[in-house]
Amino acid sequence: MTETGKHNAWRNWAGNVRAHPVRSLAPGSAEELARIVTTAADDGLTVKAVGTGHSFTAAAATDGVLIRPDRLSGIRGIDRTAGTVTVGAGTPLCQLNQVLAAEGLSLTNMGDIMAQTAAGATSTGTHGTGRDSGSIAAQIKGLELVTADGSVLRCSEKENPELFAAARIGLGALGVVTAITFAVEPLFLLTAREEPMRWERVLAEFGRLAVENEHFEFYWFPHTANCTVKRNNRSPGPAEPPGRISGWIEDELLSNGVFQAACALGRAVPAAVPPIARISSRALSARTYTDIAYKVFTSPRRVRFVEMEYAIPRAAAVDALRELKAMVDRSRLRISFPVEVRIAPADDITLSTASGRDSAYIAVHLYRGTPHQGYFTAVERIMTAHGGRPHWGKLHGRNAAYLSEVYPRFGEFTALRDRLDPQRVFGNAYLRRVLGD
Repeated sequence: MTETGKHNAWRNWAGNVRAHPVRSLAPGSAEELARIVTTAADDGLTVKAVGTGHSFTAAAATDGVLIRPDRLSGIRGIDRTAGTVTVGAGTPLCQLNQVLAAEGLSLTNMGDIMAQTAAGATSTGTHGTGRDSGSIAAQIKGLELVTADGSVLRCSEKENPELFAAARIGLGALGVVTAITFAVEPLFLLTAREEPMRWERVLAEFGRLAVENEHFEFYWFPHTANCTVKRNNRSPGPAEPPGRISGWIEDELLSNGVFQAACALGRAVPAAVPPIARISSRALSARTYTDIAYKVFTSPRRVRFVEMEYAIPRAAAVDALRELKAMVDRSRLRISFPVEVRIAPADDITLSTASGRDSAYIAVHLYRGTPHQGYFTAVERIMTAHGGRPHWGKLHGRNAAYLSEVYPRFGEFTALRDRLDPQRVFGNAYLRRVLGD
């Protein structure tokens, strides 16, 4: 194993979570990790694995032993007959996508960034938008993980199925994931159609847009009635990616460079936010392009922010969005970031935010360093009134008492946790809040 330094401070991507572990280790195999876990348990220390820190919660924070994923990475094998790829848990999604594309293969769906590790993204329920496919975890066919007693367990629909149902989005509470087997399919192209659309039209056509498109999402710019709608659908080709210059203008200059300057100005001078929003909401032009799937699903995100996201029943989406806009309009809040709306089908993962119900995701963001409590609390009040489930890796104020009411299978997960980790070797303050103790 590799020791990466004692008393190393760790912080997440947004900079809002920090940890000071006693030890920071990078095991190279499940067997090495098992020894680390049992030794830590004997020493009375907790163990938490981190990825790239793209969660906004303290889900991975520990003052015990921090497991870094650097050496638990890489492609372990591709099975073309089964249609699967097996990867080390620490494999960055960007690397996975690139290797799959070179092999003529692809994941079915992705979130909008690919900086995370495979285990970090799946364990917290990272998702994209999709009529028929949602979270990355829903594409998992098998898992390998180290449990609190040092056992190395494998699970799938046929092997340890109860563990498989829960561990695909395990929050780091059931063990440390060391390898993941994903379903893959032949490489495919997506045609992306992005265009401005007025708020009332988007809400009036929300149901149709969700049904007619394989991947539909939109962004609403607070303090305006303007939205940007994105529709991604499979295409026979040929590939026609954005031009090098036009793509740089849209994705780097406007979406990152100019946007960061606008956010910084808005943080310093809140009164400037509404006029900036009106300009920003009209800056991105309509465009259509075709490229391999992961290049369409993902885009660079260089402006740092904090985020809260709730999954609500899809049938409640339009009402909740109207309530959100009305709240912003009558408040003194100044919101520089657009609100993101996505969808996902119901799945069968125990603590998935889409478990058992077709869902709409409503995400709110604020530029890093901007006070967020007032805005996020007001939004959370609206979402919980609709039975909302907070994203496990994004800021929220819910606890186990609330979550046990909105997750019908919550008790299954906590009972499994009690059996696998009765001493809470993998516990921390965040898990105590959301799962109980």
